[in-house]
Order: sequence, then structure tokens, then C-alpha cells
Amino acid sequence: MVRTIFYFATFIPWTLFVIFTGVPLSFINPDYLHNYARFWGKVGLKLAGVKLKVTGQEHFRPDQPVIYMPNHQSNFDILALFAGLPGQFRWLAKEELFQVPLFGLAMRRCGYIPLDRSDRRKAIKSMHEAVRRIQDGTSVVIFPEGTRSVDGRLQDFKKGGFMLALKAQVPLLPVAISGSYAVMPKTSRWIHGGTIEVTILPAIDSAGLKTADLDLLMDQMHNRIAATLGEAA
Repeated sequence: MVRTIFYFATFIPWTLFVIFTGVPLSFINPDYLHNYARFWGKVGLKLAGVKLKVTGQEHFRPDQPVIYMPNHQSNFDILALFAGLPGQFRWLAKEELFQVPLFGLAMRRCGYIPLDRSDRRKAIKSMHEAVRRIQDGTSVVIFPEGTRSVDGRLQDFKKGGFMLALKAQVPLLPVAISGSYAVMPKTSRWIHGGTIEVTILPAIDSAGLKTADLDLLMDQMHNRIAATLGEAA
């Protein structure tokens, strides 16, 4: 309980400070704001008493855009990915998050990509914009489960991120996150100390694949992450 109170009492002011001092950097270059956000993530983990272990950096591809696909156990996955993933990347996130005061402004100024799922036409438009951004050289992060796991185990994947990869024809990098569920489960308000492990796995190439290969691509991604987490495929 003390840890949780301390975390929110310090993390919220820290977040506001980063937004107010970081957004002006975006007018110089959005990459500066993203780098600041990476620092925000590292400090956020420390405030919660959480350690971070990252492996598989050798699979990072700085010479081309990729789609990172991590599993989603906890809100702390966001901080862990900011702090642990190398290089520049942008989030593909639901439109509602961009409507949050201040936070949404920072997301837009950083160049994150909103996905509007309120109706089919807007969803398709959002997808086309995401494809354009990726083909122009932007790496993105998508949670293929769509939301946090209730029990910490890997859930079924949604098709959207994989359709995006097939349209953009860029590699997918599986990312296995473990330990974050123990730090703060979806069903809990309390924060516990611990270690979050982020494992970047070898890329899965989508070049030449078509819509008919969608299920195979999804299974391949699911199996790799499940195996790394020690779960049955």
C-alpha cells in the first residue's frame, strides 16, 4: 500500500513535468520528445521499485521500419517498452487515448498514430495512414492481444496488426514481456516491486506474404511469444 501511494504521489507530478517540458521539444523534432519519454519510462519504473531486464537487442533492425508486437500483461508494459526498446518507434493506439487532456497532446506531438475504431470507414482510414507512416520509415508498437490479459497468460491475437504488416510488407519483431503481471495485474490497484523482463525475439518477415497467409503469420507470432513465456502454444 505504501509503495502504491508513493508511486502515484510522485509519478503523476513527474508525468506532468515531462509533458510541460517535453512538448516544446517536439517543435524542434518529435524524436526529442520520444527520447524524453524513454527517460520518463525509466524513472517511472524506479519510482515503483521495479527493475528492468532486456535481452535480444541484437534482433533490433535500425536500418528499416518494423512492427514490434509485445504481449500485454500490465499497464507497466508501457513503461518497460519505453525504457527497453532501442531506437525510435511510435505507438499505434486507440483514438480515445488521444482525447485525454495533456497526455493526448503529448502523444500527437510525438507523432503517435491514432486508430479510430468507431466505425469501419474511420478504421480503414486510420489503417491507411498507419501503412503510409510505416512505409515512410516509422517503426510502430502494437499490442496484438488488443488489451491487457486478465490472468497474465497470453491471449488470442487480433487480426488488425497483422493486416497492417501485410499491407506495409515490413518485418514483425515479437516481444515477450514477463513479470509485469506480478507488478500490477489488470484487476488490482496495488503495485508490487519486482523485475520485468523484455525479450526481443528474431524478426518474422512479411515480405511477399498475402492475406491468405494471415492465420499462419498470427500462429507463428503467437507460438514464439508463448514459447518464450513458457506457455503451451
